[in-house]
Amino acid sequence: MITGVIFDLGSTLIHFEGDWQAVFEEGLHALAHQLEADGLAVEPQAMRAEFRRQVEASQALRQQDNIERTSTWVLRQVLDALGAGAPDDGMLDRALRSLFTASEARWAPMPGLHDVLAALRAQGYRQGLISNASDEANVRRLLEQAGLTGAFQPELISAAVGIRKPDVRLFQQVLAAWGAPPDSVVMVGDTLGEDILGAQRAGLRTIWFTADADTPANRALAPSLRADAATDDLRQLPEMIRALDGSLPQA
Repeated sequence: MITGVIFDLGSTLIHFEGDWQAVFEEGLHALAHQLEADGLAVEPQAMRAEFRRQVEASQALRQQDNIERTSTWVLRQVLDALGAGAPDDGMLDRALRSLFTASEARWAPMPGLHDVLAALRAQGYRQGLISNASDEANVRRLLEQAGLTGAFQPELISAAVGIRKPDVRLFQQVLAAWGAPPDSVVMVGDTLGEDILGAQRAGLRTIWFTADADTPANRALAPSLRADAATDDLRQLPEMIRALDGSLPQA
């Protein structure tokens, strides 16, 4: 019997509208401006280039070990490489808030999001969240912006807990919090190699959400890694979960 649903956040519950690379560049300009305003001696072009380099390096590392390198850690690496001294936490927070402001404005709830969550609650399903993200404050703001503050128990953000999907320990933490056996929980997410693979390794049921899932990583895994079900419309989730639970025949 299915008793709970775990959700991914980005490209599952919320949708990014725009050119990601252009928005990232906009954020880097804002980051450099804020650092300058706080009196840190960094050359903007060199800072942007070093930040991109450090982000790429941290992404490569976390693909190997599933350890989260936070945005704060990345920025400290950047400033250290540029010889900019040791900024205090307030400077780092202001700089990263500036970095993420541009992208935060371009995330919007997926169609039907709140009705779907309400329907699942009405059917008695617990709802949790596991998000791979390098900045906890950024995720908290995105949840608030989407009207999702407090909607999930527990909420696991990789920047806060230090590990990333597909590490099975994240899924096991939710199972432990709920006192639920693995096959009674469904994971809903857009990334095959993180959401679906991790959930399957932990023994959960899985639904691949495909609306924003056309990525090179997903295309590479799609022939061999299969979820229990797939959909590109959140509004189909209540019926699909009941089908997985055996209440309805599966299509």
